[in-house]
Amino acid sequence: MQRNINGNPSIKCSVNSCAYHASGTGLCTLNEIKVGCTRQNVCDCESTECASFQLGDHGSNCGCR
Repeated sequence: MQRNINGNPSIKCSVNSCAYHASGTGLCTLNEIKVGCTRQNVCDCESTECASFQLGDHGSNCGCR
């Protein structure tokens, strides 16, 4: 996956701790993401995840906005 350092306007992101989070823009810097599942039977949003997430070093704020 390629990175768009300005942030991709098609991918919104509120996870400050992600290595691909475009700080201050609320966007993801990846050109595409992979969505994965956290359970075998997916029937709600909580059963999915951004499988492209990678923990980054964005200071001590490790959560969502």
